Amino acid sequence: MLCIHHTSTDPYFNIATDEYIFKHLKEDCFMLWRNDNAIIVGKHQNTLAEINVDYVKEKGIKVVRRLSGGGAVYHDLGNLNFSFTKTGENTEMVDFKKYTQPIIEVLQKLGVDAKFEGRNDITIDGKKFSGNAEHVFKNKVLHHGTILFSSEMKDVSGALKINPLKYKDRAVKSIPKRVTNVSDHLKEPLSLEEFTEMIMQHIIDTNPGAKRYEFTKEDLAEIQKIRDEKYAKWEWNFGHSPNYNFQQGVRTEGGTLEMNLEVKKGMIKAAKIYGDFFGTKDISEVEELLVGTLHEEEAIRKKLSSIDIEKYFHKMKVDDLISVMF
Repeated sequence: MLCIHHTSTDPYFNIATDEYIFKHLKEDCFMLWRNDNAIIVGKHQNTLAEINVDYVKEKGIKVVRRLSGGGAVYHDLGNLNFSFTKTGENTEMVDFKKYTQPIIEVLQKLGVDAKFEGRNDITIDGKKFSGNAEHVFKNKVLHHGTILFSSEMKDVSGALKINPLKYKDRAVKSIPKRVTNVSDHLKEPLSLEEFTEMIMQHIIDTNPGAKRYEFTKEDLAEIQKIRDEKYAKWEWNFGHSPNYNFQQGVRTEGGTLEMNLEVKKGMIKAAKIYGDFFGTKDISEVEELLVGTLHEEEAIRKKLSSIDIEKYFHKMKVDDLISVMF
């Protein structure tokens, strides 16, 4: 495993770096990195529905879409990010607990009672300090997570907004988690730099063959190209969101799901799906599958029965999709 302490704080460059270690380095990787003032939105999210546009403009916050699903998160220099890439036989399974365990172990060494909770969070005393997301391609997984160490909490809440769409609720009721900084729970003061080194050393000590790695000039040039051609582009981060004449949302065990349909004479002419769900296959395949189908339950159910819903919408069923379309 290559262990990388990445020092760039440019959000566009860093999300490009995540893609680079995932798609271009053959070795498994672990990386620690930070972003300066950014909102990182999930792959399937409707960006403008997730951000407080005026606040983002006023504060000069960059908005970047990542490769993985899940919800939008705010990053500042008080937030430490970690990424794992791994090749293996079982990477089709989304496994958040496995990759968050090393972070929990480091905190427990420091006397902090951190726990994995819910779909993809790590908490201290019931308060969330880490959200996690995963992206699977072929037989490789990218897992990345946040660690609020000393973030400005007012910016965390100010930069994001609640999606105004009214959601049906098919999920088990849960109490929304408050957020907290790790530094507020330490028995002895510790700098973010010291905490970063503790995590890096723990990964090296617990993974045989793990070694530190610094990006070469060739690596950095390729990352810069990915940054400029993809992650710094409006088309990737915001995209064109056409108007639809049917819009509805649902909360499920697998996360939120928002369905946008253009229906003419009872036929679905266009479909766009948003949400903070995870999946291992490209959601555009489901959108294309729906086009040309009657906006009628039996016809849609028949179409959806031809695919493995779990691969596109982790922890969701056909009934969840049907519920959001009528």
